[in-house]
Amino acid sequence: MEITALRKRGWSISAIARHVGHDRKTVKAYLNGERQPGVRQKTTVDPFDQFEPYVRQRFTDDPHVWATVLFVEVAELGFERSYPTFTRALRARDLRPHCEACASSKGRAHVDIDHPPGEEIQWDWLELGDTPWGTKLYVLVGALSHSGKFRAWCSDSDDQAHLIVGIHEILSRLGGTPKRWRVDRMATVIVPGSARVQRSFVPVAKHYGAGVDPCPPRHGNRKGVVEATIKFITQRWWRTARIDSLEAAQVSLDDFSVNVGDLRRRHGTTSTVAELAATEQLLGLPPVAYPADVTVTRKVADNALVSVWGNHYSTPPGLVGTDVGVRWRFGSDTLDIVSPAGSLVVSHRVAPRGAHRTVRLPEHTAALEKVVLGEFNSDRPCPTKPNRPPSDAALAIAAEIVGDQAAASPVIDLAVYQRVIEGGEAS
Repeated sequence: MEITALRKRGWSISAIARHVGHDRKTVKAYLNGERQPGVRQKTTVDPFDQFEPYVRQRFTDDPHVWATVLFVEVAELGFERSYPTFTRALRARDLRPHCEACASSKGRAHVDIDHPPGEEIQWDWLELGDTPWGTKLYVLVGALSHSGKFRAWCSDSDDQAHLIVGIHEILSRLGGTPKRWRVDRMATVIVPGSARVQRSFVPVAKHYGAGVDPCPPRHGNRKGVVEATIKFITQRWWRTARIDSLEAAQVSLDDFSVNVGDLRRRHGTTSTVAELAATEQLLGLPPVAYPADVTVTRKVADNALVSVWGNHYSTPPGLVGTDVGVRWRFGSDTLDIVSPAGSLVVSHRVAPRGAHRTVRLPEHTAALEKVVLGEFNSDRPCPTKPNRPPSDAALAIAAEIVGDQAAASPVIDLAVYQRVIEGGEAS
């Protein structure tokens, strides 16, 4: 303000510089608007400059991508500064696009609930419709309320049988079960419109020795641990996951849960999720899984195979193109394929999930070969250079067409060709 006022009074730049005790070039830069008060001029190159175009493009592709995800990506590209430096650059350059819908959302009042170690696990489904392989993906998420440690199970259905399978798979990955299971009012566990546990689910909870606690109506934040975990999985894993099948999704998600999820810092503490989870005393699991009966529908391919959980199982060739049922009792080493009418077609030994094995019975192989070979034609192809002049029948038809003219044989008049040629040259 002072140098501007002195300049308006007619002072020279040199006189102003001597008066304020600064260099002439500094005074001139302020007067010309090249510098601003309180903003120091950079003396080094900002290391974020070379990564800014990539970050801008990522925000153009996905305005809601998390900064933690972008930080991992730019770190792999060579960004060597810390995460706070990265986020400070995002804010200073205002790189994230504005979203009016998200900006207008408002939070709700909440209170932190104390969760003793080993006391509770929260369950919920994550439904993903836009998958690379074209079918809907259901992810069952189980998160320990005290530590926040989670594991997840990928499924192609969210019915009760697949829920039971997912619960056992997740508890096996966690190494045990807490005393209480917290669920929202999913119809496969809780009777709709009440707080009663479904009669078909009661034996499941008894089998694992756990109690079931439904969330209060319209209080989804009561299971905020699993809700935050689902948001974390969606933004940090699913949004950038490179997968092409349900089986690949499971492998990727297991790796993400251990190498990323367990290394998070638990909110409000200096401990990681894995460190807090080590203090949770979980109940042991029963020696065998609950025998849930899983049923899925599959279409028989042209090679008389049915695709189930990353493997292929054979059927008689007569079922090609039809929808068949696949029945499997969880924990059993066999699965049954039934016809559309419900009758048993064949039983197979179950291959490990995602093993990409083809299980084909010898009789199915022989039957398929018989069908395929029966469709082959061993006749020689039609000859391409025969001499077949017009037959008598053709000549008779030709005689009817030309009337009185003789039609015993075609007559080629070269004069006609000569006239055509001469007419073409004239034109």
